[in-house]
Amino acid sequence: MRPIAFEAPGRFHRGCLHTHSTRSDGVLEPEEVCRRYRAEGYDFIALTDHFIGLYNYPIVDTKPFRDNRFTTILGAELHSGAMANGELWHILAVGLPEDFAPSHTPHFLPVDGQESGAEIARRAREAGAFVAIAHPEWSGLTHEDALSLDAAHAVEIYNHGCAVGADRPHGFATLDRLLETGRRLDLVATDDAHFTEPDHFGGWVMVKAEENDPEALLAALKAGAHYSSTGPEIRNVELDGRRLTVECSAARSIVVVGAGSAGQAFHGSSVTRAEIRLDRVNSSPWIRISVIDAAGRRAWTNPIWRD
Repeated sequence: MRPIAFEAPGRFHRGCLHTHSTRSDGVLEPEEVCRRYRAEGYDFIALTDHFIGLYNYPIVDTKPFRDNRFTTILGAELHSGAMANGELWHILAVGLPEDFAPSHTPHFLPVDGQESGAEIARRAREAGAFVAIAHPEWSGLTHEDALSLDAAHAVEIYNHGCAVGADRPHGFATLDRLLETGRRLDLVATDDAHFTEPDHFGGWVMVKAEENDPEALLAALKAGAHYSSTGPEIRNVELDGRRLTVECSAARSIVVVGAGSAGQAFHGSSVTRAEIRLDRVNSSPWIRISVIDAAGRRAWTNPIWRD
């Protein structure tokens, strides 16, 4: 069995799903944000400025910055309702229509009479967006918070801006606890770039699609035909009973994680192919794979459900 990211037709397209511009609290104009990602070899980005009244609820039109090798997906970072710690929700919505109705969110503080995080996430998904729980470690998200948001497709498991600016980049605990309840969620790595510090070009998704086209990319994201990375490439994954085969760029470790404390690792030098017996994770209903290179950079598959 091959996960959809490695079985689907097409090729991998490198993209950033979380960026900001002068339309909210970033320091670069939208056109310059797109230019820089294009110059760095990205195939696509989603510009996701903060969807609050302070910035006039922006869904930035980046269509003029597309060309024959670079495209954009419209989106925003949504905010509405309070988490358990009293702070405002941060929800990534990629693929929003330009006429998505504003929330009642005048600024970065919760106010009475606004939608909950779960409600605005559900509304975004119903409007056609790919929805992800943004930077749960940075936000102080609780397990109860995460359980309340039932419309998400994915969890941000690495956020480069939160790594650089707060040393709180991860979402693994949130994702794994949700998986253990039976939630079938994927994962994404992002930048959350504001260009106020070195918060860019550090985390991305590799999306498998036949065309570098917004609709094709969005469909592939929703289907789970992607993996995430801060450097390494994952070229193929095959699961055959208790045996896993992984092909990748040169790595020092390939780690398989399952429910609870289940885990199994393969170590070596410049490993590009590994066969791993899954005895230590065989009772887990799902597994996910981390590929780690000699510099400590990582790539991650989406969870693979073994049914």
